[in-house]
Amino acid sequence: MKLVVVSAGLSVPSSTRLLADRLAAETTARADMEVRVVELRDLAVEIAHHFTNGFPGRKLADALDAVAGADGLIVVTPVFSASYSGLFKSFFDVLDQDALTGTPVLIAATGGSARHSLVLEHALRPLFAYLRAVVVPTAVYAASEDWGAEGLPERVERAAGELAALMTGLSAARPSVPAAPAKAEAGGFEVIPFAEQLAALRPAG
Repeated sequence: MKLVVVSAGLSVPSSTRLLADRLAAETTARADMEVRVVELRDLAVEIAHHFTNGFPGRKLADALDAVAGADGLIVVTPVFSASYSGLFKSFFDVLDQDALTGTPVLIAATGGSARHSLVLEHALRPLFAYLRAVVVPTAVYAASEDWGAEGLPERVERAAGELAALMTGLSAARPSVPAAPAKAEAGGFEVIPFAEQLAALRPAG
């Protein structure tokens, strides 16, 4: 399986990249995965050129192909003006709008204050819902005060577990329950397992 990590951090070292690495480490600890990290700051010039001439440069084209071919994504952005960064949004603007259909995505963000944590729900989750990705239930926000504090490691572990479960075709990491009947008793509607619904969303090839 291929896990692609998209980090929009601008500084070196970057708290955004640090969070991305933690999420990737927790996810790969649960299944055998090939990991590719895409640093958007290295692609900033090519992304800008793409907007003006309509063609991706070599590095940008390679990154777009990696994201489109991923079995799962971890995307992490710093918060600017109560939303994702312009560089983060620009990268997904030049990605083919059908590239993430049915792809499991873990969304995360970093910021200086906990008051910006809702950026995950009012900005990132709608963006990837529009791209028809399958966004894991747990999103991870890390404010400056969260590093080394209680709560962040647990959120990282829970989100990584959800992403790994989707990537490996499991509906959830929960105790087994009796299988649903093929037809509902009252209305005769077909019950399609979640894993089959997810597979149907993914484009062929």
